[in-house]
Amino acid sequence: MAQEIKLRYTDAELEEFRTLVISKITKAQAQLALIESSFRNDSNNGTDDTSPTFKAFDEGSEVMSKETSSQLAIRQEKFIRDLKNAIIRIENKTYGICRVTKKLINKERLKLVPHATLSIEAKNMQ
Repeated sequence: MAQEIKLRYTDAELEEFRTLVISKITKAQAQLALIESSFRNDSNNGTDDTSPTFKAFDEGSEVMSKETSSQLAIRQEKFIRDLKNAIIRIENKTYGICRVTKKLINKERLKLVPHATLSIEAKNMQ
């Protein structure tokens, strides 16, 4: 008896993944809001009456902090975009299909990396 090759995840499985992805999007958007609020936080930390040297160090670290926050925000925005693309693939019923091998991506991998578009096999070929 030949084993049936599964071409896509069932509607019930896709619904499970949709729930997972939506919860990830919600958490990611909350984290992005925190990053953006820290980026915009230019409150004065009371260095007005301290020595000019300390003020220079403080300003330098503030610039570094803003650069780091900016990079984190960019990464978080990309993550959210990738998750939203996963929702589109769920709606199209193409979610979980490797774009290289055209085989189903392992369910455990998708639970860990719900926006994955490559199977481990395809990732290893890169």
